[in-house]
Amino acid sequence: MTETIIFYVFATMTVASAIAVVTVRNPIHAALSLVLTFFTSAIIWMTLEAEFLAIILVLVYVGAVMVLFLFVVMMLDINIARLREGFVQYLPIGIGVAVVMLLLMLGVVTGDIFSSEAMSEPVAKAADYSNTKALGSVLYTEYVFAFEVAAVILLVAIVAAISLTMRKRPETKYQNPSDQIKVRKADRLRIVKMPSSSE
Repeated sequence: MTETIIFYVFATMTVASAIAVVTVRNPIHAALSLVLTFFTSAIIWMTLEAEFLAIILVLVYVGAVMVLFLFVVMMLDINIARLREGFVQYLPIGIGVAVVMLLLMLGVVTGDIFSSEAMSEPVAKAADYSNTKALGSVLYTEYVFAFEVAAVILLVAIVAAISLTMRKRPETKYQNPSDQIKVRKADRLRIVKMPSSSE
């Protein structure tokens, strides 16, 4: 009974914070809502005895990915007013994508995987059972293709983030290391002889 209450409380928080991610117009607030979504999802995974996945979700996504995301958002200096102007313009496209994703999720949830015949009672594991080892054996055998596709998508995201941050800005001053190495003392230092106050 206690686990059911915990599940419904944190599931409600997960759904609410996930909705806030796509509806909030400020990108910083959206990123913080996504952090809350990750935390509540990790707690749900803890109730399912998937401790490794919960810890990885907090350490990797909250501790690294979201910090990097916030850093990139602040570094890009996004114009919030202009972003709000385009919210209504792209609203039909966003609704269409949301409907497609909802239909895909409904197709997965109502499929044979989550049917009452496929779902069985959880089997008690031994004390030396490692869900990390079981996850690794399944990930690198049965789902190795999906794992490689996810790695390629992450690589594309890294390249896109680098290309966004490395763009040229005319108002920004850049350092040229070759010019700094070629500098001479006479170009930077000038000794001026001035009479003392006693003279």
